[in-house]
Amino acid sequence: MSQKFQANNSCLIGIISDTHGRLPHGVTEAFKGVDLIIHAGDIGEPDILTSLEKIAPTIAVRGNMDFGPWSEQLGAQEIIEVSHTRLLVLHDVYRLALNSQDARPDVVISGHTHRPLQEDNEGVLYINPGSAGYPKFGQPATVARLLIKEQSRQAEIIELAL
Repeated sequence: MSQKFQANNSCLIGIISDTHGRLPHGVTEAFKGVDLIIHAGDIGEPDILTSLEKIAPTIAVRGNMDFGPWSEQLGAQEIIEVSHTRLLVLHDVYRLALNSQDARPDVVISGHTHRPLQEDNEGVLYINPGSAGYPKFGQPATVARLLIKEQSRQAEIIELAL
């Protein structure tokens, strides 16, 4: 599915994943002032999306642990265009399969691993916000923010207070 999000000269995006039904209070502070929230799957409960919508418009994809009627309306992948920047959102980056006919994304957003990542690979920015609700491997609970301003993209990982 493809969506366009209208933004002026800049857009601040909150990125979250792997909440597994838990939304720490620190998310509200971390996402203060964002224009859009992207949830990269393993949401856990529909109430998580309702809470995020109170902060900013929210777009989500289904993760491998999202079950039930509420999750069936979510796609496995979303393409979002923001200020001439193409974002590809999916839960598990290892399932990413682009063919030569696909328009190349500028940013790939994923979750699943519960490990935060921010990496540029051949001009594509890969962001995994880590897990906000169920951190593993000794990692803290984290989210990310992405600032898109004209042709520049700046991402940061934010550690949450639990």
